[in-house]
Amino acid sequence: MKKRFNPIKDKSSEIISCLMASPDMPDDEALRFKLQLSIEEVVENVVRYAYDGGIGWLEVSTNLDHDTLVLTVELRDAGVPFNPLEQPEPDITLNAENRDVGGLGILICKKMMDSLNYRYENGNNVLTMTKMIWK
Repeated sequence: MKKRFNPIKDKSSEIISCLMASPDMPDDEALRFKLQLSIEEVVENVVRYAYDGGIGWLEVSTNLDHDTLVLTVELRDAGVPFNPLEQPEPDITLNAENRDVGGLGILICKKMMDSLNYRYENGNNVLTMTKMIWK
């Protein structure tokens, strides 16, 4: 499944619903929860921060490799270059008042998904997440 949204302003829910409705998504509720939480985090970050005022595009896709049972979710945008994987992880041992703002979303994705990869190619941010799907 592949779909492009343009503009993305105020479309977070629509984008997330589109990804979760993909025929590549598993039926297992525990897996769906992990996938949806991760998808929500990355989509919200792109919609909020990639473009000034949300005026830009986001292309999302899913692919399930039926041989390896690996689900790939990819997000591609032409917003401000930003590698979320290079950001320092938040110190979750600190209480909320003493902790810097930000970083929890990517930490959640790292815990929920099997892999996260970022690349910047042809003027686009490309974030790829993978998850093993058990039948």
